[in-house]
Amino acid sequence: MKKQNVRTLSLIVCTFTYLLVGAAVFDALESDTEKRRWEALEAIERMVIKKYNISEDDFRVMETVVLKTEPHKAGQQWKFAGAFYYATTVLTTIGYGHSTPNTVGGKLFTMCYAIVGIPLGLVMFQSIGERLNKFSSVVIRHVKRMLHCKDVNASEINLICVVTTLSSLTIAGGAAAFSRYEGWTYFDSVYYCFITLTTIGFGDMVALQKDNALDDKPEYVAFALIFILFGLAIVAASLNLLVLRFVTMNTEDERRDVAEALQYYFKAYEGKLGKSRRPRGRCGWKGT
Repeated sequence: MKKQNVRTLSLIVCTFTYLLVGAAVFDALESDTEKRRWEALEAIERMVIKKYNISEDDFRVMETVVLKTEPHKAGQQWKFAGAFYYATTVLTTIGYGHSTPNTVGGKLFTMCYAIVGIPLGLVMFQSIGERLNKFSSVVIRHVKRMLHCKDVNASEINLICVVTTLSSLTIAGGAAAFSRYEGWTYFDSVYYCFITLTTIGFGDMVALQKDNALDDKPEYVAFALIFILFGLAIVAASLNLLVLRFVTMNTEDERRDVAEALQYYFKAYEGKLGKSRRPRGRCGWKGT
């Protein structure tokens, strides 16, 4: 079996094993908390219904009103600032789900917008990542020259270390700002930044969703959007390096396999050619 096939099969097995391990860990960490929270909410619901003597149907209406009112605490979601924020989450595939179109026209335009915007965004971020890696390699070479290193070339390991450090600093700095503006803990802010910049976008924590931020805090809106776009470019640089490393490994294996195959056929051809040139016997036939 070829090495590429073995590697592909190994990746599939490792991925599914990773999924199984992740599911087991999340189950152990979250299931009990989820159960306790659900029981507590049910107890509060029964207490409210009993205390204020309201029917379950009226309670459901109140619940719906509260849930539907939550997004409007940010301000008008579909004015230009909120619409730009939504368009950014579509193009970057973050997809928080904090605001979604309700009209047929809005849903149809979202699909058309995503078909063109997502590839455009991916190409843009990849291009920015490549430029950033190029700039990092220049900086690394200059630093190595200043340190009088024998090898002044920027290796892939050097680039990965630089871009990873830059990504960590971006997340750390963004988390400090979001912790201040949103009132989150620093750990929750780091979690939000990581989930955002990796485009996972759960939507459990979304910036700009309280205190009428979309309408009253334009500087914060600008910061959040710049952070998302700049941070994604940094993360794209990291991913570009990792993907390039895997592609290079596959290419090296393919070249090695081709070289081995050529060598095998060349040896076989030499053996056949050598046999055909053996001296003829007295009767003109090959052999003795």
